[in-house]
Amino acid sequence: MSANLKYLSLGILVFQTTSLVLTMRYSRTLKEEGPRYLSSTAVVIAELLKIMACILLVYKDSKCSLRSLNRVLHDEILNKPMETLKLAIPSGIYTLQNNLLYVALSNLDAATYQVTYQLKILTTALFSVSMLSKKLGLYQWLSLVILMAGVAFVQWPTDSQTAATKELSAGSQFVGLIAVLIACFSSGFAGVYFEKILKETKQSVWIRNIQLGFFGSIFGLMGVYIYDGEPVSKNGFFQGYNKLTWIVVVLQALGGLVIAAVIKYADNILKGFATSLSIILSTLISYFWLQDFVPTSVFFLGAVLVIAATFLYGYDPKPAGNPIKA
Repeated sequence: MSANLKYLSLGILVFQTTSLVLTMRYSRTLKEEGPRYLSSTAVVIAELLKIMACILLVYKDSKCSLRSLNRVLHDEILNKPMETLKLAIPSGIYTLQNNLLYVALSNLDAATYQVTYQLKILTTALFSVSMLSKKLGLYQWLSLVILMAGVAFVQWPTDSQTAATKELSAGSQFVGLIAVLIACFSSGFAGVYFEKILKETKQSVWIRNIQLGFFGSIFGLMGVYIYDGEPVSKNGFFQGYNKLTWIVVVLQALGGLVIAAVIKYADNILKGFATSLSIILSTLISYFWLQDFVPTSVFFLGAVLVIAATFLYGYDPKPAGNPIKA
């Protein structure tokens, strides 16, 4: 049973990661009449959907009792304001990160984005060492070096790639790259900060996600008001929304819940498989379906190095060698 859940969570993670990136990219480059949907509003709706999903999960854990659900929410959230406030910092960073992903995929093809975004492994590792005093083994440090080399190859400009970029890409590669890099740092810091909070308290991950979603909605609405206040007042909050937009929003809302399930049921090797499959699928679909990406030998070399680094980072030799601490 546990093996089935392990591979089921793996399959769901591959599907969610790949489909979110591809549908988000497609939705941001699709040419339609009328105004395009605002990414800031999509982030807010995704946070609200995540809250609803987590409340349903808490309701299930409370044996489907509304009275028990109300007591849990009251005791764990309202009666613990300082514990709830701890989530304001990672929530604000996650909100920034989610907005940056829309910026990145408006300016980068899905394949390049997928590979470059794996730099979050590096930032997460460095923040884990500095904030949680984690110790990394020799293989993990080696994998981080290989990861940086792989991403550098993927971003290395070539004549054919430059010509293809000018012809196929509607946005700025530089803007997309900066957005991904900032998202990687924010993902690493917020993820480690959230992990630290989870280890210091006994609250369930679903309660913590409700708290994250609450602050995320507030920060998201502030972003809508500051950056998109005028278009919202002119064309409405849901301007440009269609079926594809709602698919993107739902996939983004479910992302955190899928990762929580994978952490519970899968191991690092399986997560490496999921990442590798997602990169390969994104590359193939970007080339054959979206037709906004022309692969080069340098890109393939970089992608292979990134995939290898992902597996190596999760490799746990037996017996373990002496750890190296930064």
